Amino acid sequence: MKKVTRFFWFCSGAHIDTLKKYPIEHNKYVGIGATIFFTALFASLSGGYAMYFVFNGDAFAVGFAILFGLLWGTAIFNMDRYIVSSINKEGTTNQQILQASPRILLAIMIGIVISRPLELKIFDKEIRQKLKLSYLKGQHRKIDTLEKTYNQKYAMEMGKTNDLKKEKDSLEKDINRSRFLLNQEVFGDKTNQTSGITGYGTYAKQKQAVLEEKEARLKTVTDNLGQLDAYLGHRKDYEGLNSTRLFTDHQLDSLANVAGFSDRNWALGQLSYNENGTRDLDTYLAISFIGYLFILFECLPVFVKLMSPKGPYDVAVAKTAEANMYMADRDKDLNITVTDNTYDHSLETDVERRKRVISSESKYEF
Repeated sequence: MKKVTRFFWFCSGAHIDTLKKYPIEHNKYVGIGATIFFTALFASLSGGYAMYFVFNGDAFAVGFAILFGLLWGTAIFNMDRYIVSSINKEGTTNQQILQASPRILLAIMIGIVISRPLELKIFDKEIRQKLKLSYLKGQHRKIDTLEKTYNQKYAMEMGKTNDLKKEKDSLEKDINRSRFLLNQEVFGDKTNQTSGITGYGTYAKQKQAVLEEKEARLKTVTDNLGQLDAYLGHRKDYEGLNSTRLFTDHQLDSLANVAGFSDRNWALGQLSYNENGTRDLDTYLAISFIGYLFILFECLPVFVKLMSPKGPYDVAVAKTAEANMYMADRDKDLNITVTDNTYDHSLETDVERRKRVISSESKYEF
């Protein structure tokens, strides 16, 4: 437990030798250090998960994710540790808040960044469904666009095809009617369109000629229609209309599995909206609260330091810093005095040197 305590003291950025003298402050800085450590841990997990999606499918994806996660967590840890340790408890509350305000703003941005990858994992199932629906709609739009372009590009040929189909249907009906009339004429059935004379006579030959003419025209129309259909079918293959099909469930699952970070992030944003474009309040609040939670967690190290009361450790650190400033100023003045003095101090005895230093220090008040 002593090693764990010292580790969290290190995480808090405290001066361990000074902190040891004040047992009443030990638990407070253990709490501050633990908060900084776990904030960096969550940042490391989030950064590694985000990088895993960036290199998803690569053989070294896991290695890149671990490396980036460690680097990102270390960066967040060092920044939190420095900012928390640099907050001066000697100042007023407003001064402390002013010192911490840049860190709080940065914490909000970092909280948003580290929360997003974890939100993607939490809502993974819903994101997959949204992506599959999006891909299916996209395929529908693609097919509609291809059909519209095809219809516009080959409108003349398609119009001619429709005319030939209509003519073919009309000819087939006329041929059937003409063949029926020819049979009536040959068998001598008396109607307003037949002579009633049995046998293959003049009227039968006329009807036979008309029938053959219509059959010849039908053959020509059928051949032209077949050529146009073959041409349009070839053009459909060329334009990609025949090869473009709606995705199957298996294909949609595969596409959702290989979706990149950008697509998944877009799908997560779309979860907050219904199909009609209105906001889905429940999902929006769920996603928002997760983001707010991580922002709060990222700000916790600063908030804990700001909320903690001024203790004996803070007073001791302030006095130590003041003493160090005094010693630095004194050494600076002594160096200036030694530099300006033309007397060669290297010839002094130890007793003379001590007397000179004591005389110089008597000018300062501690």
